[in-house]
Amino acid sequence: MATEDMLASLGVEGATSAAHALSLPAEAYGNDSRVEAMWAMKAYNHAEVYFNLISSVDPKFLKLTKVDDKIYSSFRETFKELDIKVLNQDDLKSNEAKERWRPFCNQFEGVVQDFNYGTLLRLDCEKDYTEENTMFATRIQFFAVEIARNREGHNDVVFKSKSGKS
Repeated sequence: MATEDMLASLGVEGATSAAHALSLPAEAYGNDSRVEAMWAMKAYNHAEVYFNLISSVDPKFLKLTKVDDKIYSSFRETFKELDIKVLNQDDLKSNEAKERWRPFCNQFEGVVQDFNYGTLLRLDCEKDYTEENTMFATRIQFFAVEIARNREGHNDVVFKSKSGKS
């Protein structure tokens, strides 16, 4: 079922309830599969909007947050050697990586809204979101990687292929 159909099937009251439910702290739910499905839908919608954005607007002109410069400089200072063109899940998920990412991410608490929300991140920036090319990351990790991809020209191939520019 398409996301739009799912949301439409909820109706106004159901969609409002879903939005309210997603704003509550995770501790309020435990492991409720309905909430997980809503989060997955929200993450998918975010991914779809972002990919459409980099497909239609030259990525080097995009500003994703009010603090893009701070995110980018801190990211590149902390992760100088990280190949952002094609990520390996271990770059974000291994125990060693988590130890490096934690202080980076936590510095944006209260600076970037919902900095630790779950988001979908493409592994290979030249490809679309697919099951094989997508991983789950925090919102600040998404911003850090995608701001860098935009500034360093890695997302240009998506824009050029979708817009017909050469």
